[in-house]
Amino acid sequence: MKLLTCIEHHAARLSEAGVAFGHGTAVAFDEAAWLALWRLGLPLDALDEHEADELSPEQQAQVAALVDERIATRKPAAYLTKEAWLQGVSFYVDERAIVPRSFIAELIADASIDPWLSDKTTQVLDLCTGNGSLAVLAAMAWPDVSVDAIDLSPDALAVARINVDRHGLQDRIRLLQGDGLKPAAGKRYDLILCNPPYVNSGSMAALPAEYRAEPELALAGGEDGMDFIRQLLADAPAHLNESGVLVLEIGNERPFFEAAFPHLAVTWMDTTSGNEQVLLISKEVLSA
Repeated sequence: MKLLTCIEHHAARLSEAGVAFGHGTAVAFDEAAWLALWRLGLPLDALDEHEADELSPEQQAQVAALVDERIATRKPAAYLTKEAWLQGVSFYVDERAIVPRSFIAELIADASIDPWLSDKTTQVLDLCTGNGSLAVLAAMAWPDVSVDAIDLSPDALAVARINVDRHGLQDRIRLLQGDGLKPAAGKRYDLILCNPPYVNSGSMAALPAEYRAEPELALAGGEDGMDFIRQLLADAPAHLNESGVLVLEIGNERPFFEAAFPHLAVTWMDTTSGNEQVLLISKEVLSA
């Protein structure tokens, strides 16, 4: 069996089983390709050059076993491979941290945030850092900044430590454990990045098993999804320098956000998912 035929076969299996995507892939074929290439030890971007490879019976069995596990456990593929990719950068991940997929990563990579920064931008905070991916991407994008990365979960920070060390950024990224902005007492930042728990209770109850495999702490935002965000917007001005900005991801919760903060003047940022997922707020607006 050729590799491409193998992937098409298992893509059909994934579709028939009704697994949910969204943790790095959006369709069954891409998910099957990820699992097959990883199991075979091939680069994830090398399908075109290997699609005609003939797989041995043993290789076919190995791929089938991994797809069997994906279907049976409903764990995201990233938890099975212990790897996730964000903007072309590889990150370690396991069940202790949410699978990284923030649209803020796009804004870092395409320089959409840069117009709000200056040569005086030196202090960045990644709040709710999870596996540390946004902190790492920020340090890579802006070589002159120092990054603090905060998370409530010690388990998530243990995963973040792996990624900070893997990318050799120990001298520029500081990991802090605690609730919200409390670990940053007395510290001010030029930029705060935050992909917080924002899923409302109704959506939480309807999440597919793949999302329920992730730490609930990283997802659940209360009845309207805004519990963490209310506290953040109240506390953020004291932790921003005068020209500082907050970049906040809220997923599909824009109606709840606007209901909770009807008079807040924010800038909605363009991402590949539209302009309703991520917003930017200046310290001036937050303070007002």
